[in-house]
Amino acid sequence: MATFLYRLGRLAFRRRRLFLMAWIVVLAAVGVGAGRVSGTTTDDFTLPGTQSQKAIDLLGREFPQASAGGATARVVFEAPAGQKLTSAAHQGEIAALVAELTAAPQVASVSEPFTSGLVSEDGTIAYTQVTYKVPKADLTDAAHDALEKVAREGEESGLTVSMGGNAVQEKAGSKAAELIGLVVAALVLVITFGSMIAAGLPLVTAIVGVLAALLCITVATSFVDMASASSTLALMLGLAVAIDYALFIVSRYRDEIRQGHAPEEAAGRALGTAGSAVVFAGLTVIIALAGLSVIGIKMLTSMGLAAAFAVAVAVVIALTLLPAALGFAGMRIMKGRLTSARHRAEERGEREAMGVRWGRFVTRNPVRMLVVSVLGLGVLALPATGLRLTLPDDSMASPGSTQRIAYDTLSKAFGPGFNGPLTVVVDARDSDDPKRAAQDAYAMLGTLDDIATVRPAAFNGAGDVALIGAIPRSSPTSEATQDLVTEIRDHAPALRKDTGADLMVTGTTAVNIDVSRKLGDAMVPYLAIVVGLALILLLLVFRSVLVPLKAALGFLLSVVATLGVLVAVFQWGWLKDVFGIDQTAPIVSVLPILLIGVVFGLAMDYEVFLVTRMREEYVHGAEPVEAVVAGFRHGARVVTAAAVIMISVFAGFLLDDVALVKSIGLGLASAVLFDAFVVRMTIVPAVMALVGRRAWALPKWLDRILPDVDVEGEKLRHVLESRDTAAGDRPSVPEPSGRN
Repeated sequence: MATFLYRLGRLAFRRRRLFLMAWIVVLAAVGVGAGRVSGTTTDDFTLPGTQSQKAIDLLGREFPQASAGGATARVVFEAPAGQKLTSAAHQGEIAALVAELTAAPQVASVSEPFTSGLVSEDGTIAYTQVTYKVPKADLTDAAHDALEKVAREGEESGLTVSMGGNAVQEKAGSKAAELIGLVVAALVLVITFGSMIAAGLPLVTAIVGVLAALLCITVATSFVDMASASSTLALMLGLAVAIDYALFIVSRYRDEIRQGHAPEEAAGRALGTAGSAVVFAGLTVIIALAGLSVIGIKMLTSMGLAAAFAVAVAVVIALTLLPAALGFAGMRIMKGRLTSARHRAEERGEREAMGVRWGRFVTRNPVRMLVVSVLGLGVLALPATGLRLTLPDDSMASPGSTQRIAYDTLSKAFGPGFNGPLTVVVDARDSDDPKRAAQDAYAMLGTLDDIATVRPAAFNGAGDVALIGAIPRSSPTSEATQDLVTEIRDHAPALRKDTGADLMVTGTTAVNIDVSRKLGDAMVPYLAIVVGLALILLLLVFRSVLVPLKAALGFLLSVVATLGVLVAVFQWGWLKDVFGIDQTAPIVSVLPILLIGVVFGLAMDYEVFLVTRMREEYVHGAEPVEAVVAGFRHGARVVTAAAVIMISVFAGFLLDDVALVKSIGLGLASAVLFDAFVVRMTIVPAVMALVGRRAWALPKWLDRILPDVDVEGEKLRHVLESRDTAAGDRPSVPEPSGRN
């Protein structure tokens, strides 16, 4: 691996124009492809095998006119102050708007507010339910335009009109998060390198990589269903890891230059050592993200694969375009006029860097630092015991958005449960008396405390499948509604015993509950699969049993502490004003799984970056504690800069108004903070100091069967030393030149 990457680095440096042109061609090709596609994204969850999905499939066959799988929209009308919608004038206006909706493209049915009981008791608020023939992803621009046109016309007539449901298009979010992340990354890189050129290369190559990944994802939407958050996650992770990988390689390249190697040779050596670490760090991230596909939810699969693809592109960029860019920069990358006097003294060896002093402090007090760090993360993890999961709905929409206004208006007029109606399906095809079965189900629903209203059963054409609507008293995301769905389903065995009919609960609320439970149940198996695969990879990298185990346990501490922070902020409301959170709610159910995948990959990044240098020093003869300190001497500054960049990129997404994106940003920023500075920079050196040489112990039988991937470049070092010895001299540093 190291030898191959050494040759690749020299080739890319020497043939830099060819590599640059190749990437320009790739960008142009995917750019043209992205410009010609018309694919869409979706947030719809489907979970084959669950009761809610089975009921939807049955309704699709028995009630095709209901379009059970179609997109929906609620258009909410509110009368001006002091007026009522029941007046003749307002009734006429709403009737005209409803007629216009009925004639709109792809609409299957529209409810009439005044004949369907969809008007509040005081007559000031009414709504109509629009059901489409197709799912959200298949809605055309004409369908969206017709819906928005009705809202505008209603506003022009003096009504307050808001819209909710999955058929309503969300407005494009602000790009402030990405810009803030880039600005902070640029500042950190300038401080780290003290050179505008050295700081600019990671940023430029990262932007190219992210652009290529996002364009490819856009093209993919024409062929596969993609979650709307896929691009956001790919951008978030792709930008962060691309900058980190480039930072690691550029830092090693500058070290090789200082050791007296010519630029081309330095590029080869940097890729042969740091590049190897980047490859394996990238692989751990890709494994963790691609592992999301084992959950069996298409939305989560698309998010994981899209982000994994962005990380793969970041690795390829770091191994090809970056060394080519180093070739264009030449020796100018070493010219830094922005360094402080302390930094220059550290480079000359006249002063120890902060990272070295910290490493020595931790290794001198390993027990104390280990106990304080573990207890601190444990305290932060305590709120995680109250973790509750849900899926995002309009209650989590941006404050002031039409979806949020519609949700709040309906809650005010009809109660919070009106935003999450339940659809109870009675499958009486095996029953001797379908009508009695439906009546028994209807009567049972009327006895439940958390049911506000129950609509009478509606039968299919054959009269053997019934549809009953039930409105809970509690909100869709509340624990009471989850308990209600469970309670209704618990009555199914008794109904089947008495009548031979099956009872199922579906609807958006029930689907969300089923998906959340599925995700909660999948966390432990997913964690076992991802950690198991990554442990094997780390075993190959470090040729140690203890180091991978320590890495995994440290990751678990980071994850539970991060979940504790999320519960405290988003669910309990601690510091919610600081983070701009409008209201508390359960944690979005995809987040813990997503957090496990992403954070594990990033945690292994820092483990590989920091510990590979420790192993390199140990392999070259350093004592265990000195190897740890040497690892900090060469890696602490880079890991710190990488962590600050990632935290900045992720924290920038707290500016987003969407609760899911905001929670992902806080979760990932917190996880990187805990993992980089508490686990990798404190717990890791403390443990390494305590176990000494045993950290690198590997059973002989395992040593014989494991392939030697040579991440630290030991074989490469011997090859190069032999070559230099045979040549009789060592390449010297050329005079700085502006030629490329």
